[in-house]
Amino acid sequence: MMEKAQIAAVLDEIALLLELNDENPFKIRAYSSGARILENLTEDLDELIRTGRLSEIPGMGEALVDKITTLRQTGTLPFHQKLRATIPAGLFEVMQIQGLGPKKVRALWKQLGVEDLTKLKEVCESGAVAELKGFGEKTQTKILEGIKNRVAYAKRHRWVDAAKIAEPILAGLRALPQVKHAESAGSMRRSRETVGDLDFIVASSEPAPIMAWFVAYPGVKEVTAHGETKSSVRFENGLQADLRVVPEEQFFFALHHFTGSKEHNVAMRHRALARGLSMSEWGFKAVDENQTAPGAKDEAAVFAALGLPWIPPELREGLGEIEASEAQALPKLLELSDLKGAFHNHTTASDGEHTLEEMAAAADKVGWEYLGISDHSKSSFQAHGLDEGRLLQQMEAIAKLNASKKFKVRILTGSEVDILRDGTLDYADDLLGRLDFVVASVHTLFNLDSEAQTARIIRAIESEHVDMVGHVTGRLLNRREPYAVDLTKIIDAAAANETIIELNSNPWRLDMDWRWWRRAAEKGVLCSINPDAHHQDHLDFVQHGVRMARKGWLTKDQVFNTRSLAEVLRWLGRA
Repeated sequence: MMEKAQIAAVLDEIALLLELNDENPFKIRAYSSGARILENLTEDLDELIRTGRLSEIPGMGEALVDKITTLRQTGTLPFHQKLRATIPAGLFEVMQIQGLGPKKVRALWKQLGVEDLTKLKEVCESGAVAELKGFGEKTQTKILEGIKNRVAYAKRHRWVDAAKIAEPILAGLRALPQVKHAESAGSMRRSRETVGDLDFIVASSEPAPIMAWFVAYPGVKEVTAHGETKSSVRFENGLQADLRVVPEEQFFFALHHFTGSKEHNVAMRHRALARGLSMSEWGFKAVDENQTAPGAKDEAAVFAALGLPWIPPELREGLGEIEASEAQALPKLLELSDLKGAFHNHTTASDGEHTLEEMAAAADKVGWEYLGISDHSKSSFQAHGLDEGRLLQQMEAIAKLNASKKFKVRILTGSEVDILRDGTLDYADDLLGRLDFVVASVHTLFNLDSEAQTARIIRAIESEHVDMVGHVTGRLLNRREPYAVDLTKIIDAAAANETIIELNSNPWRLDMDWRWWRRAAEKGVLCSINPDAHHQDHLDFVQHGVRMARKGWLTKDQVFNTRSLAEVLRWLGRA
């Protein structure tokens, strides 16, 4: 049986193969769109196939449904295999070179016999690529540089790492006297968990000095383009940054367009056409000469021209946000200021870097009402997990600290308890019952099959002592894939047992994935945005959780740690 993400990858590859074969653009787009629909699907795929409801999803035509069904049930697709056989295997690696899309790769393949990177390097060094129509010397030089750096440049970057580069650039752009407006766009602005490259949009009538500042920015390893209105640079870690300077009257159209996503933009363009307007990054253009195209003094005006309230960037993924906006049904998204505390925090008792008092002082500084301490349990020996005696000592220390009134924040006693192989917990029920809260997490046996892993977590969820489940898929972004687990069943179990699911805000995790939170909220499952702090500074990780919660359409009422201390204690049965 092929998993949903694997099926989406096959559909994406089919779209790529069709483009390399110069097929109909509408056919190509159908497979690409199908991959995105599948990737963001939270309903059970098997159930949709069984009931025939997969074909009812907009964009899922009969041919697409047949191929998805075949892939799900058999793991292979003859159409895909046959299509793959028409393309030299080495062209997939050629496609990874920056700036080489399917059209250019097809030209290199058909006109110069390029079938792999070795041949590509050879024809570039011979000068043959520069002579091809649509290429030239500059393109040839860039391809050679891309071959040399393809490993570093191919990877996506965690949002937090990209932000470390983007934020000072944006501040620098805004400080330039020639700049009227400046914003980050792209996946950075949409708060995707990883970022492919950076996009900056600037409004100015004097682009030259802005471009000069940008290409000379400290830390730039390579200037890949330096034009009048667009420049591109690369940094040491391979991250590319693009800067576009537009006239002020075009700025908010360009900001909207380059924020994306592609699916959102396509839907907006279709909506514009239905109103007699052509929409692009440069603005609206009236289809009828007698009609006047509206401008935009802010981004809200772009949406208003199409009869819509402004849609927050995090929601612009083509997942129903336009329909919700039209129906005045967009959620009032969570704000960082809504949080009143957090759970799942570690101290030096296990693998944290600061003492109980130091963590309390840090929480006081943030202004939180409560801080949940949940050091590891005894089975996490690698993290110096607490045995029963040490946990009781910590509980006593917390009680004394709270009684001392040294800090305004209330410290809550908890534990991040290991879920053992059979779904039982690392401490006996009588000890768990004495804690203010319990986070149950998987830290071992990541290789269990989906059925066993799911059953294991559900058994823990069903324990009367488990208040929340931690980092539910175990993923580490760009480092470790999620373990196999059926999140549909996990969410249903959490709903049935009134168990909270954590949104682990460690920027390596951001787990549970944002794509699942709408389903969880619809089922009535509460989210707790937890920093999983192992250092004082890690309390700030909640900001990343808030970004992901917003991307998951969550409101203040759907997040447990927006509640006051009194409300939290009542919910936990500790009032």
